Amino acid sequence: MQFPALLAALVTASAPHVHEHAHEGGLSWSADPWTISVHGFAHAVYDHQGGHRGDEMTFSNSMAMAMARRPWARGTLELTGMLSLDPLMGASGYPLLFQTGETANGVVHLIDRQHPHDFFMQVAARYRRPWDTDKAWSVYAGLPGEPALGPPAFMHRASGVRIPEAPLTHHWLDSTHITMGVVSAGVELGAWTLEGSVFNGREPDQHRWNIETGRLDSSSARVSWSPAPGWSLQASYGDIRDPEVTERGVHVRRTTMSAIHEGTLFGRPWATTLGWGQNDKSRERTHTRNKLPGWLLETTVEPVEGHAAFLRAERITHDDATIPLTFSKASVGYIVDVLHTGPVRWSVGALGSWLRPAELTRIFYGDHPRAYMVFVQARF
Repeated sequence: MQFPALLAALVTASAPHVHEHAHEGGLSWSADPWTISVHGFAHAVYDHQGGHRGDEMTFSNSMAMAMARRPWARGTLELTGMLSLDPLMGASGYPLLFQTGETANGVVHLIDRQHPHDFFMQVAARYRRPWDTDKAWSVYAGLPGEPALGPPAFMHRASGVRIPEAPLTHHWLDSTHITMGVVSAGVELGAWTLEGSVFNGREPDQHRWNIETGRLDSSSARVSWSPAPGWSLQASYGDIRDPEVTERGVHVRRTTMSAIHEGTLFGRPWATTLGWGQNDKSRERTHTRNKLPGWLLETTVEPVEGHAAFLRAERITHDDATIPLTFSKASVGYIVDVLHTGPVRWSVGALGSWLRPAELTRIFYGDHPRAYMVFVQARF
């Protein structure tokens, strides 16, 4: 499981040296002219996926992100690095019924498992320069980085950051958050933001410790609107070429829409994401084309200090079996803080999942498989 070593690495990598202070969102300090912030999490998880295709595993997943920001040339320069020790869990990732995407060996497509993230999740730079009180332009480049496509990735959403399993809709909404080469430009006009990107459409391969390169053969555009404090809405479109290493000659036109609200419920922190994505997938080899939708509802509330309850409900349609098949899943869970050591908060939690397979696949999955996870969570 390597969890103690994982936590030691995270704490060591994030230890500040100048004017440090801790808060719920991470650590931040100043080293003139830079302002530096670090946040992250690590989970130790026992995972049980039931049914005929189920499996069980003990694993750890993690993320540590550092940002350095400074004034520069009448604007702001921001450098971002994000790392994960997910490759330590093994090339096949962890069991997750109905999940698909990426590969463990470069030949076979992963099914019913969540792939590990790459060690280098983001190495990027952004420059933003205002030209009026509520207007600005920006440029961004990353290797790897994140193009302007979809809502924030699940480990960055307040509604999903505490949930230790990846959403099934990851490859409908936010799978491009690790893109091996991206350049973007954006314009902010008051509450509106317009962005465009060119990027390498290929998802990371089975070699999880390296940084890959490739042509910037794909493109995307996104419009975002923040109509009121705590609200963020976006619509985006991406033209993605050959996203999967194991399936060449595939063209995916991805459309996403989402609404995110971060506010309070009876005076307590509450965050919700509602998202829809559609992969319009065409294959050169078979001359087939399928429109495959996916829905997500994700919400987390802190009913009292040190407690968090969450719900995630999803419905996806994919064609990994060559014909479109629709699957549904709902997960609920609860987390309790048990210890606070320096900048690290320790919690224990559990979640249970109810799954409904496509009718044609029930001979493989059973009628209504169940799954659960119990976990220890550490976060800055």
